[in-house]
Amino acid sequence: MGQVSWKGLFLSLFDYKTEKYVIAKNKKVGILYRVVQLSILAYLVGWVFVVKKGYQDTDTALQSSVITKLKGVAFTNTSELGERLWDVADYVIPPQGENVFFVMTNLIVTPNQRQTTCPEVGRTESFGSQTPTKLGSVNIPDGLCYEDEDCPAGQAVVAGNGVKTGRCLKDRDSIRGSCEVLAWCPVEKRSKPKMNVLATNNESYLKTCHYSTEHPYCPIFLLGNIVRWAGNDFQKMALEGGVIGIQIEWNCDLDKAPSECNPHYSFSRLDNKFAEKSVSSGYNFRFAKYYRDAEGIEYRTLFKAYGIRFDVMVNGKAGKFNIIPTVINIGSGLALMGAGAFFCDLVLLYLIKKSNFYRGKKYEEVKSSSRKSLNSPTLNGNQSPDQLGGL
Repeated sequence: MGQVSWKGLFLSLFDYKTEKYVIAKNKKVGILYRVVQLSILAYLVGWVFVVKKGYQDTDTALQSSVITKLKGVAFTNTSELGERLWDVADYVIPPQGENVFFVMTNLIVTPNQRQTTCPEVGRTESFGSQTPTKLGSVNIPDGLCYEDEDCPAGQAVVAGNGVKTGRCLKDRDSIRGSCEVLAWCPVEKRSKPKMNVLATNNESYLKTCHYSTEHPYCPIFLLGNIVRWAGNDFQKMALEGGVIGIQIEWNCDLDKAPSECNPHYSFSRLDNKFAEKSVSSGYNFRFAKYYRDAEGIEYRTLFKAYGIRFDVMVNGKAGKFNIIPTVINIGSGLALMGAGAFFCDLVLLYLIKKSNFYRGKKYEEVKSSSRKSLNSPTLNGNQSPDQLGGL
């Protein structure tokens, strides 16, 4: 028996199988098959070709260059600088940036600094105010002292401005004092700054338009609007600065006219919005201007600039017709059509009540005892053409 089964298995390798098509008069399966076909066709045409443009060859390696230009003036009146007019050469730092530009909106000025000795923590004045601050109220604990031993000579003050000289300077009748340091004196003021912010084809279009929902392709922006679109208030953000991201999205169909390829803008704040919870809130940096007096002593004016940094980020994609992705997607759609027929076959042969009947009609085994019986099939009175396997 074992040899017979192995022989039968071996001989079955040489059997030939051919498809047999059976027309099943079953309306439910027929409707299901057409629904599956229409769904696959709608997916192929609507989603693959219309929405995703599957007939195009798409390139997402976008190469871009961003050019920014700022215009406008501002006026300030402070005790340190007096009345002063600021233009783009003053408040745009640096003048040229790589996809980044910074607009100074606030500053703390410490004028006439020179290298000498002075208290690390002293009586400082608020920016634009004559109200003195008590000694030690500034957050430089390493600069505070009770005696000279608290100020070892040559040691830099942590988070301070200079190097300790070994002396502890105290006001009259004060228990706690400040370490004397060798630094640029007087040291930078630590008070919070006050607000100094004051509220196409047409050749004249770019001189009059501003970006808005009515002019979505105008590249002229008001800084206040950019901050508002990012979900913030310009007056509050200008006090301590911040970072705004400008996202430029390109999605171009190169099969259409170049004039229809337009950018889409979005704005978001990139730094910590909750400034009161941040160790280093907002955005600021320092710079100095140096000069010498008639005696050759070097002085400088220290500026701590607060402002809004704008990071311009560009991405996108472009597509153009190409026969290769078109053929690939059509072939994928035809393969899905075959999968739909396979699914309906499963329903017809295994899931409906007459599945045994249809299964018997579809799969038949024809055994030939002689060449003559294959070449000249005959019908008897009880035999139908389907039982001959379609020969």
